[in-house]
Amino acid sequence: MKDEQAICYTCANENCFIKKHLHLEQMKQYVQKKHSFLCKKSQQFIIEGAPIQGLYFICKGKVKTVKTGINGREQIVRLTKNGDTVGFRGFGTSKRYLIGAYALEDTVLCNFSNETMMEILHNVPEFTYALMLFYADELNKSENNIRKIAHMNVRERVVDLLLYIHRKFGQINGLIEIELSRKEIADFAGTTEEQVIRVLSSLKKESLIKTVGKRIGILAIPKLQSEIKEHKYF
Repeated sequence: MKDEQAICYTCANENCFIKKHLHLEQMKQYVQKKHSFLCKKSQQFIIEGAPIQGLYFICKGKVKTVKTGINGREQIVRLTKNGDTVGFRGFGTSKRYLIGAYALEDTVLCNFSNETMMEILHNVPEFTYALMLFYADELNKSENNIRKIAHMNVRERVVDLLLYIHRKFGQINGLIEIELSRKEIADFAGTTEEQVIRVLSSLKKESLIKTVGKRIGILAIPKLQSEIKEHKYF
């Protein structure tokens, strides 16, 4: 990983926790302590079980976070983009990361050490309150994901994932702005690569989606939403 200059005050990510609180005088001293670096595509920057090294904020790029499941298989638990926070699972309650994280493309990351984050949490109540609400929202999403696995069939889980990445990353020139392999889709949807391939093939035949290499484009959002409307997750 290569050091990269990323200046918080000129950052375009208005949803970033750090950027949101730069108007506070206390934050000036903390942003000077951060470490920014470039993580190449497919490179791992958080190892599950490794000692916690603070929180990461995505300046530019996309990241997947994973957790090891049965038989050592990695389950994708979250996809993140510009301005999102990575490495918060276990932060403050554990000495080791509960997840692993990989760059899905060349990604610039800003890291705030454990010590710096603890100083912020103790001295900037507005930041602490916002982070508490963030944790509550993430807990709610995790509970919903558990229900999805229990109540959705394979096709519904794949459809739900396609709608999720469409909302999260958007679609340009007819294709969703993230490249995921069929295995990564399976790892996120809680199924197998073979089943994902079959479902995507079926959705293409029904003219609900199109594919160009690994990229997927949604052609009929209302029809896909109607397939999972009883679950009320989109």
